[in-house]
Amino acid sequence: MSRIKARFDALKANGETALISYVTAGDPHPKQTVSILHALVEAGTDLIEIGVPFSDPMADGPVIQQACERALKHDTSLADILQMVEDFRKDDQHTPIILMGYQNPIEIYGTERFAKDAKDLVDGVITVDLPPEECVDINQTYREHGIDSIFLMAPTTDISRIRRISEMASGFLYYVSFKGITGANSLDIDSVSSKLSEIRAVSELPLAVGFGIKDAETAAAVAAVADAVVVGSAIVSLIAAHQDDMPNALKEVKSLLQGIKSALDNAGSI
Repeated sequence: MSRIKARFDALKANGETALISYVTAGDPHPKQTVSILHALVEAGTDLIEIGVPFSDPMADGPVIQQACERALKHDTSLADILQMVEDFRKDDQHTPIILMGYQNPIEIYGTERFAKDAKDLVDGVITVDLPPEECVDINQTYREHGIDSIFLMAPTTDISRIRRISEMASGFLYYVSFKGITGANSLDIDSVSSKLSEIRAVSELPLAVGFGIKDAETAAAVAAVADAVVVGSAIVSLIAAHQDDMPNALKEVKSLLQGIKSALDNAGSI
């Protein structure tokens, strides 16, 4: 059983909503990423999304764009990120790791080589700019190496496309809670709930909701309708604000996530 499925099964059995935390690899410096990953887990993170820095992150807002720029100043590469995950795995064999980014770095690395090198380290891949129609072979390659292909859905995704994506996906589905870039402010819980019901009608995969979740209040509201909440820009913003004082950055990030995790747990017990 994959780490992702095992984690979601365990949380579901306890009536809990998963906390998925996102950070950009190499931000603010590659040497700090592994300690940041461990801090996320210590704060209650159930699954980790690691952003692969890219020079043209089209789906991301200014916060994550700037994180990519900081990481790329240190030439953070996909090979570096796999080494970071390997280092993380020395002390943590259980927390699921999902890489999130764009296809270009994987193409440069080589898809087959990447899947082989990522096996047993990385549990899932979210490729923002790779639609299901163009990734049949890639999807098969990932499956052969035990890596889940996780796809994004949006408010504008119609039912036929939901079915198509659901046929290709594994691990979980990532629902983008509104039209726009990461780090924006709008979050309509009623709209999210309605769309998740539509998706559940055709897929049994866990549903994670991201974009716009910045605090305990919004996380708890989403927890009422989703299997997981994704917190990204709020974490990256704290890292940016305290990038010259990593102990304080980790303290602030842990405080944020502990508050959100507590809200999720309380929402599940209601």
